[in-house]
Amino acid sequence: MAEQESLEFGKADFVLMDTVSMPEFMANLRLRFEKGRIYTFIGEVVVSVNPYKSLNIYGRDTIEQYKGRELYERPPHLFAIADAAYKAMKRRSKDTCIVISGESGAGKTEASKYIMQYIAAITNPSQRAEVERVKNMLLKSNCVLEAFGNAKTNRNDNSSRFGKYMDINFDFKGDPIGGHINNYLLEKSRVIVQQPGERSFHSFYQLLQGGSEQILRSLHLQKSLSSYNYIHVGAQLKPSINDAAEFKVVADAMKVIGFKPEEIQTVYKILAAILHLGNLQFVVDGDTPLIENGKVVSIIAELLSTKTDMVEKALLYRTVATGRDIIDKQHTEQEASYGRDAFAKAIYERLFCWIVTRINDVIEVKNYDTTIHGKNTVIGVLDIYGFEIFDNNSFEQFCINYCNEKLQQLFIQLVLKQEQEEYQREGIPWKHVGLL
Repeated sequence: MAEQESLEFGKADFVLMDTVSMPEFMANLRLRFEKGRIYTFIGEVVVSVNPYKSLNIYGRDTIEQYKGRELYERPPHLFAIADAAYKAMKRRSKDTCIVISGESGAGKTEASKYIMQYIAAITNPSQRAEVERVKNMLLKSNCVLEAFGNAKTNRNDNSSRFGKYMDINFDFKGDPIGGHINNYLLEKSRVIVQQPGERSFHSFYQLLQGGSEQILRSLHLQKSLSSYNYIHVGAQLKPSINDAAEFKVVADAMKVIGFKPEEIQTVYKILAAILHLGNLQFVVDGDTPLIENGKVVSIIAELLSTKTDMVEKALLYRTVATGRDIIDKQHTEQEASYGRDAFAKAIYERLFCWIVTRINDVIEVKNYDTTIHGKNTVIGVLDIYGFEIFDNNSFEQFCINYCNEKLQQLFIQLVLKQEQEEYQREGIPWKHVGLL
């Protein structure tokens, strides 16, 4: 049976290949992919090829096949890695981490969601209400973070434009008791400008396409995406995501997580204020820049719960400290436009960080006494933004690509170092591989 599978589906583990070269590696990957096998082991690592379609390999039956099994007992799968991490954490009472890396569109975000779903499915046979609540919160937080931190790129309709590291905390029995999310380097420049063929963050399109007439009227918005300068580049694009349906899903998830109705309304107000900011234009009267459409300033002030003259001052002046004196220096037209864009980016970033903090307030471990319940352990899941190269690369994209390179270097170092140390312990002849 093993021989038949080997012939039909190539090598399920690249370690079993007789000779390793790039053409043979890719041929094996292609053969398995064509036979519907998108996962292949390399020792304790799983290589995944994105099929760009839904596969029926993540259901309850599949979960049961991997639950409690050893790593190589079943065919390669994300669930095998998730189960190995869970077992290692539970047996040794040590923290473990699952690192998901790859270029943009490789399927990292979906993989992290399936890992979370698997861990949620195999834990808590006792069905305690608190554990169920924690699991539900951890899963619901995903779609909220995706709405505000993901966007359509040329490679991927749902690309993470921020780095996410999630800790899932477990009690001494191995039941989830909470979690914590760290977010890194939101690509805030996407708020004001996007590459051709790309969109801004999903949240803007969801609000305009899914918000009721009453909501949009209260925010002084209209459904027409092309009416707003910050998002009109992606207004005509039709991604696979249904923005109107996702708006309702995200709103419901926020309610479940514990966002109050007034907090959700405030989120909408901030999104609307950013859209209106993008439509502000400046005109020059002599050497003095003025805001062309003053009514928009009043709308922004209303949405941000501040005064119109304070918004005008923030857009037309900058505060300069000269020794002991603090003076307000008027912007040039170019500086005013730059300040407007910086203002929009800063507001969105703060909104995103507040949403993450708000989710953490709900999912973090509370009232867990280690003296009574024993040590709590952690499984970390890293879902990092993907490597991409554009015609014009922003500073954020440079940081994203650099981070991916460093992560890959760390991965190679850990794997090779671990293997070489094992060869040394067992006295196996080997040729030393230098590490950069």
